[in-house]
Amino acid sequence: MQVNWREIPAARNSYAVLGAACGSTGWNLLPVTQPEADITCYSLNSINERRYRDEIAAADCITVTGGPHATACWREVAAYADYVIVGEGEYTLPSLLADLEAGRSGHIPGVATRDGYEPVKSSVRLDAYPAFSDVKGYVEISRGCPFACGYCQTPQIFGHCMRHRSIDEIAKYANRHGQARFISPNAFAYGSDGIHPRFDKIEHLLRKLTHEIFFGTFPSEVRPEFICEESLALISGYCTNTKLHFGAQSGSNAVLARLHRGHTAAEAIRAAELCSGAGITPVIDFIVGFPFETDEDQEATVAAIQELSRIGKIHVHQFIPLPGTPLAKTRARPLLPGTEKACGDLALGGKLTGSWNDSEIRFFRRRLQ
Repeated sequence: MQVNWREIPAARNSYAVLGAACGSTGWNLLPVTQPEADITCYSLNSINERRYRDEIAAADCITVTGGPHATACWREVAAYADYVIVGEGEYTLPSLLADLEAGRSGHIPGVATRDGYEPVKSSVRLDAYPAFSDVKGYVEISRGCPFACGYCQTPQIFGHCMRHRSIDEIAKYANRHGQARFISPNAFAYGSDGIHPRFDKIEHLLRKLTHEIFFGTFPSEVRPEFICEESLALISGYCTNTKLHFGAQSGSNAVLARLHRGHTAAEAIRAAELCSGAGITPVIDFIVGFPFETDEDQEATVAAIQELSRIGKIHVHQFIPLPGTPLAKTRARPLLPGTEKACGDLALGGKLTGSWNDSEIRFFRRRLQ
């Protein structure tokens, strides 16, 4: 039985992770640019799902879908795909492939079909699976998030309890290549409950790495309240990156509270100032157009963007109501003319990137070093 992986740019790391998990149980996922027999697997997000929906529905082979969109909207996706992996795939995908090869129905926990869905009863233990194998990927050091930000899919998919890959396992994969880059909802939460940092464990991890270390930057980030003299000293002392990426999201405390962000606008500004004082350039995310945002809230965000653009780089994108989140059934509010002008002016000056006026364009991320 041949198992294929549909090449999708946004799913490259998913291919590395699931290819390694399947390879450890004897399945080789062959990369393809169109659906091919016997089975073709897809990883979909809510931005690209419309592009591949018709292709999956018309495919002359068994189709298996997963990813954040498939997890949040499994009933919708099961209407045009044969099987939908809901949630984590390291255990479920190889189990489904084995079930299908044995000639059974594929109706196993964690897999949705048109006939229904039975959830899995446990979460993935990261150390049980390789970070990647022949296809290089980023090392996922943590999964899950204790916060419940209204726009974010992470805790909805992976839960509110953080799980961490062990230091030895991280080093095993990170030291295979000249650069070590990581995936985590908050790199500075490694080894902790996600609320109370354990910088001693982070230092233990960094000491184990032998090559260039990029921590708290692409493709990961940190939370502003975790930025302090101790955490910045770890970046300066062990890491190659001279930038640190974190989310401020709004300049309005009312918006931050309603989002359940768990920090204030002042903490985000303080984090940027601490970065600058340590010789590290802050790269700061903002979201504009929240559905409950007042004119005053949006103006406060613009003021924060303008202030922080003097000491760092700003990344702005328009609010996107992602399925499965508390704000899934809302719509972005229009931007004020002053917001569009301020973002445009800063972009022309090289201080700001993003897609603040088009919700169909997922925000652009460069390799930040």
